[in-house]
Amino acid sequence: MMRTDGYLLDHRQTEAAEHYSAFAALFDPTTFRHLETLGAGSGWRCWEVGAGNVSVVSWLAKKVGPTGRVVVTDADPSRLAPAPRPPVQALAHDLCRQEPPGEDFDLVHARLALVPVAGRERALRTLVKALRPGGRLLVEDADPALQPLLCPDEHGPEQQLANRLRQGFRRLLTDRGTDLPCGRTLPRLLREAGLTRVQADAYFPLASPACAALESVTIRQIREQLVTAGHATDQDIDRHLTNVASGTLDLTTAPMISAWGRKA
Repeated sequence: MMRTDGYLLDHRQTEAAEHYSAFAALFDPTTFRHLETLGAGSGWRCWEVGAGNVSVVSWLAKKVGPTGRVVVTDADPSRLAPAPRPPVQALAHDLCRQEPPGEDFDLVHARLALVPVAGRERALRTLVKALRPGGRLLVEDADPALQPLLCPDEHGPEQQLANRLRQGFRRLLTDRGTDLPCGRTLPRLLREAGLTRVQADAYFPLASPACAALESVTIRQIREQLVTAGHATDQDIDRHLTNVASGTLDLTTAPMISAWGRKA
């Protein structure tokens, strides 16, 4: 995928595995529910965009069985498993510069795969092109601008600090060209790409232990950038991480918007 000016949550950092685990704990149940509703099953040909969602690939592989196929792609070959087992096939693929790895997929799924991509509309057209007639596309993106607070109940200094650091995180994203109001645009973009029966919903977790785990690893990943940009001091970050670990903050994340439709 084409990155913007440096993807903020660099998957090459040592915290990347922890980050993916927290995302899976938060959002896998919603993703699996949608995939189940869309009918994913035995013999299906599926394309999973982005190698970070290992849990989704494993779930799909069990669903499609030995007669199905799951292609998982990423622009960075280092993120692909060295020797995936059938029915999984791993391919290096640039979503914006290459043709899709086939045009007969029953299902294409992309979760948080379009946020760091320049030219999201073009990328969506590539996903749609990969579908067979009647095939299903499920795209899931966060929308930080819909819920900008880390602590919606800002009743004390700990919550105020948390929200200030979240504002700094959003400014870092904006500075790198990330399109913050991205999730809310998905239904319109899917219709414009030619899909029918387009629907969407949003998942908004609050006060989950996985929210705290995600916040902790995110802050550790972007600590240097926050301090360098003047959004926080090392003391601020140490205090915030202690507050998060205490379990006394009711944390949330940006809503995850899931949008789906069918190719005519």
